[in-house]
Amino acid sequence: MNKKRIVIVGNGMVGHHFIEQVLALDSDHQLALITFSEEDRLAYDRVQLSHYFSGKTAADLALAHEVDYQQAGVSYHVNQRVTAIDREHKYVVTEQGKNIAYDHLILATGSYPFVPPIIGNDAEHCHVYRTINDLEAIAESGKQSRVGVVIGGGLLGLEAANALQNMALETHVVEFAPQLMAVQLDEGGGELLRQKIEALGVKVHTRKATEKIIAGDQCRYKLIFADGTELDTDMVVFSAGIRPQDALAKQAGLTLGERGGIVINDQCQTSDTDIYAIGECALWNNRIFGLVAPGYKMARVAASIMCGIDAEFTGADMSTKLKLLGVDVASIGEVHTSVDAAQVFSLSNDVEQSYQRIIVSKQGDKLLGAVLVGNVEQYSSLLQLMLNQLPLPTPPSLLLMPEALAASSQMTATDDLLGDEAQVCSCFDVNKGQIFQAVAEGCVDMTQLKSMTKASTGCGGCATFAKQIMETELAAKGHEVNHHLCEHFSYSRQQLADIIRIKKINTFSDLLTEYGTGLGCDICKPAVSSILASFWNDYILEPQHVGLQDTNDIYLGNMQKDGTYSVVPRIPAGEITPEKLIILGQVAQQFNLYTKITGGQRIDLFGAQLHQLPQIWRLLVDAGFETGHAYGKSVRTVKSCVGSTWCRYGMADSMAFAINLENRYKGLRSPHKLKFAVSGCTRECAEAQSKDIGVIATEKGWNLYIAGNGGMRSRHGDLFAADLDNDTLIQYIDRVLMFYIRTADRLQRTSVWLENLEGGIDYLRQVVIDDALNINAELEQEMAASLSHYQCEWKTTLESPQELRRFQHFINSRQPDLGLAYQTIRDQRTPRVWPESGETIAVVNITDQG
Repeated sequence: MNKKRIVIVGNGMVGHHFIEQVLALDSDHQLALITFSEEDRLAYDRVQLSHYFSGKTAADLALAHEVDYQQAGVSYHVNQRVTAIDREHKYVVTEQGKNIAYDHLILATGSYPFVPPIIGNDAEHCHVYRTINDLEAIAESGKQSRVGVVIGGGLLGLEAANALQNMALETHVVEFAPQLMAVQLDEGGGELLRQKIEALGVKVHTRKATEKIIAGDQCRYKLIFADGTELDTDMVVFSAGIRPQDALAKQAGLTLGERGGIVINDQCQTSDTDIYAIGECALWNNRIFGLVAPGYKMARVAASIMCGIDAEFTGADMSTKLKLLGVDVASIGEVHTSVDAAQVFSLSNDVEQSYQRIIVSKQGDKLLGAVLVGNVEQYSSLLQLMLNQLPLPTPPSLLLMPEALAASSQMTATDDLLGDEAQVCSCFDVNKGQIFQAVAEGCVDMTQLKSMTKASTGCGGCATFAKQIMETELAAKGHEVNHHLCEHFSYSRQQLADIIRIKKINTFSDLLTEYGTGLGCDICKPAVSSILASFWNDYILEPQHVGLQDTNDIYLGNMQKDGTYSVVPRIPAGEITPEKLIILGQVAQQFNLYTKITGGQRIDLFGAQLHQLPQIWRLLVDAGFETGHAYGKSVRTVKSCVGSTWCRYGMADSMAFAINLENRYKGLRSPHKLKFAVSGCTRECAEAQSKDIGVIATEKGWNLYIAGNGGMRSRHGDLFAADLDNDTLIQYIDRVLMFYIRTADRLQRTSVWLENLEGGIDYLRQVVIDDALNINAELEQEMAASLSHYQCEWKTTLESPQELRRFQHFINSRQPDLGLAYQTIRDQRTPRVWPESGETIAVVNITDQG
């Protein structure tokens, strides 16, 4: 039997995916596959390319392996470029002169990096960022360089900048457009991304047109810009966009677009019906798709047609979620829709340094697009709303508020609104029905789901939603649901907390070695860091812990919208002497800091540059202040009224008790931030019932309220116990908090924890008051041990010359950041407000750091 010969030119991610799809569909083995790769290796994961600089090898990135191709009967040729197509006689010609016949030809030639026509762009240490060989050349240049510049501020450009920074080079990004990632982000998202990246030490230069690269004085080269400015560097990496690799198609006389790209129809056919084009080389509907997911979709269409199955390409979702230089960024759907065609809502969280923008239809019933920077937890939910055009809550601005979103009955029913054809994973076109089918065939965890469906193995953005659907179906079928923290740990957060506590494990690496796999991720690292800190309370910047921390914890301060930091000293219960108040004023005056009294009864000093932080801490520590832990998932404040000390209604000395509580629990780390309050009477001036731990004085003692929340979704605290004496109250608080630390999920507030706790408040009373689990002695001992290791992290850092090196803007200079822009509002310095685009109709600024 003569098999139909399918020749695939290009063995990148899309070409390899085509082969995988054909092998899965061609059950009768009617097709013979022959593939060519220009590179000296088979397909590898270009999406994860930057991980090459953080320890992954070429073998780790490999998608195709010779033994697998051999076993599947796929003929492969590496390091062989196809130079010509003879359409009349239906064969291709290789650079080595071989003629390979085909029945159908698949062009998966991809794209090539665009190098701007700059004088000097071919110098020895000028590179492109596209292949593993490119990365090897960049790494070699990095060994001989001190400064590196990336020309291009798009996705790949920022990936390249991350690579340079990982090589410990002083790193610059030069972008011609007014902002970074102009295709994926709006102006607000691009500006916040710039601020966050510059805060990490990468200098960003926008609106810069590079004219030439010449020999430098201070460095190997000098970049000359059109505006007359210059920039010294030792190496240059070009990442200024891509161009479709269509030279082979042009030689064969196939129809091309005006600006390049091989024109295809809905079946991915070119102007020659026996030749197909897929991926970045293909031009569909006058559009080039520069992401891998649309290429995969084209590959599936072409593979289906090769196997006699009707299919068509109708476009693809360009949504993406990724981490650039440690900054979470996501783009969904249409992000540049004008306000005439839609409603636009945005939320700027100055505390968490995040930006969210949603675009909904003019009628307010459909989500069109979204931009997320800094906090992308809602990506999966928003993506499903957009992909499947689900109804939105009323008002649609609730989409910006995850806690309110979770509480909305319209959203809790979302899973029921999705039919089996609803798309879950856009990278591999996996729908809800396929996940249900995988469960029916024995899938019980995410590892199996990824293997059986490939869901969440592309960009990973659908992982949360895919897991939710899988677990819902497992529960419906009576299976025990897997609550593993992530793919690196086959344990829940609660189980890991028990392992760390019982086994006395002190570091993430020890836990990973004994109980995990791989290198860890952005889910398990901070979760384990929180557990370790809660139980052992080590200095978080110890070498074995520092890699687990986020930016705020690394620099012991809250990073603000302009890349500066806020300094929040602890002021227990808000009580402060005039002398200390004067010190705070003098420090603020000396460093020209914006000063605000917070809702937690302390003073926040905004606008400190990185190099100023140790100077400010020294003045404050010498004056008797300590860190207020405003940057950590920890006990923040204990708010209080003046109580019986001054108030004629006060039933007890709430001020003294609040000070004692704050001094007792300061520095306690937990799954999420914790806020306390103590009111001297039921008039409740301290608003204790809206706090995680609330205490109210009565004639007979203290009433204890727990799990209140004054955030986006307000929750009244539950009365836990009444008329308690001081010792019993503290005993109960110890037990409640340590039980919460043991059993809560990652980043779970006490309010959500209690709502999800089986048995609720009654069960918690049984555990804490009646000792139903016989663990109260343990809980108290663990709390005492954790609190005994308290230290002021500012003071510890000041005593470490090694750690102080971290607090400078540039690797080779102690110069301040001179690029910050300010204005004066109400006699105080604030970041400059840039002109608004006019697209945003609702803006929320969150500044509560209390």
